Amino acid sequence: MVLDTDTISQQCLPKHVAIIMDGNGRWAQARNRPRVFGHKKGVDAVRQSVQFCTKLGIESLTLFAFSSENWRRPEDEVNTLMELFLFVLSKEVKKLHKNNVKLTIIGDLSRFSDSLRDKVDSAHELTANNTGLQLNVAANYGGRWDVANAAKQLAEQVAEGTLRAEDINEERLAEKMCMADQAQPDLLIRTGGDVRISNFLLWQIAYAELYFTDTLWPDFDEAVFAEAIACYVARERRFGCTGEQIKQLLAQT
Repeated sequence: MVLDTDTISQQCLPKHVAIIMDGNGRWAQARNRPRVFGHKKGVDAVRQSVQFCTKLGIESLTLFAFSSENWRRPEDEVNTLMELFLFVLSKEVKKLHKNNVKLTIIGDLSRFSDSLRDKVDSAHELTANNTGLQLNVAANYGGRWDVANAAKQLAEQVAEGTLRAEDINEERLAEKMCMADQAQPDLLIRTGGDVRISNFLLWQIAYAELYFTDTLWPDFDEAVFAEAIACYVARERRFGCTGEQIKQLLAQT
C-alpha cells in the first residue's frame, strides 16, 4: 500500500498519531551489540518520525519512550536510558524549537532526578509558544496511572466542595487526562512485532485505529511510516455508526 503524499487530502490524514517504539534491544542484539546501542539508534527513528509528521501536517505525535513498568528492567539499562533521555533533551530541544515543534513530556515525573526534571521544565518553557507539530513524549507513563491520576484530581475537588460526585462523567474525567487539550489519537502504531498496547493511552485510544508492524523501531523510517498512514487512510472509521451513516455524513460536509 502506497501513500501519495502529494495528492492526499489533509482531511483524510490522522490528526494525532501515537507510536509504541518497540524493538531497540532486539535490533541491537541481532547485531551482537549491547541493548543500549539500539536505544541510541532509535533516536534517529524519532527524528525521522518528527520530520515526516511535520511534512504531512499532522498535528500531534505521541511517542511511548519509557513506561512505568520499564523500571523492572536491568538497573544498568534503566540508568543508561535515563542518561540518554537527559542527553537527547539537552541536544535536540533547540532543534525542535527551531522547527516550531512544541514538546511536552507526559507521565509521572516525580521518580526522575532533579537534573532531568529541570531539563524537562526548560524544554517545556522553550517550546511552549510554538505552533507547529505537538510532540508528546511519554516517560514513566502508564495508561492506568493516567486514569487513576485523573480520578484523584476529581476526588480532591469533591473533597474541597467544588464538585459534586453526581456531576462526574466521562467529559470531566477526560479533562483531567494527559493531552486533554489535543485531539484524541486517530492512529496507534506499534513496531517490533508484538500485538498489544502495553498500558499505553488506555483512555485516549478508545476509537483509534491500530496498526502493528514487524519492523523494529531503529528501522522505522519514512517508508514504513507512510505504509501505516496509507493503511489508516484506506480504513472506514465508523465510531459506532454503520458504514452507510458515515457515507451520508461525509456527503453532507
